[in-house]
Amino acid sequence: MEFDVGARLRGLREKHGLSQRQLAQRAGVTNGTISLIEQNRSSPSIASLRKVLQGIPSTLADFFGDETLPPSEQIFFKSNDLLELTSKIADARKGKISFRQVGDLRNRSLQVLHERYEPGADTGSQPHMLQHESEEGGVVIKGQLELTVGTQTQLLGPGDAYLFDSRIPHRFRNVGDEDCELISACTPPYL
Repeated sequence: MEFDVGARLRGLREKHGLSQRQLAQRAGVTNGTISLIEQNRSSPSIASLRKVLQGIPSTLADFFGDETLPPSEQIFFKSNDLLELTSKIADARKGKISFRQVGDLRNRSLQVLHERYEPGADTGSQPHMLQHESEEGGVVIKGQLELTVGTQTQLLGPGDAYLFDSRIPHRFRNVGDEDCELISACTPPYL
């Protein structure tokens, strides 16, 4: 069964007592953007959906999570247990970026991700760089990743790491010829 992004957004918006106009104002997008997403006439990018969800507020993990399941106290996770956050939205169908989350975040204040960026993958340049109320860090395990945080840019390879205040605009970009993989953590969760 395919995930209905439009119905989920409409339900979440209504649950919080917001009109399309109110959500659009809170998120800093147009009313038409909300309407098109809710009608499934527009498939939002990761960055666009995250921006809309900040107006509720909600994370991508909560948005795609199954509210009917009780929180899990699972401790160990096999590779196929990781929740693919990007498989349900437009960017993932292009196969450029994958965010796989460890565990259920409903009782957690830390988010751990296995991230994969195909060659050319980019989370967005100005004015669409990522920015959220968190701190994040990670370690590159394969490939090369160009990370921009504010005005600083660094090329990171296997074993290189980063740690920064996510309120500073930032961008992840694979400038290499092979997939780049990293393990990251963010607190509080933001996807």
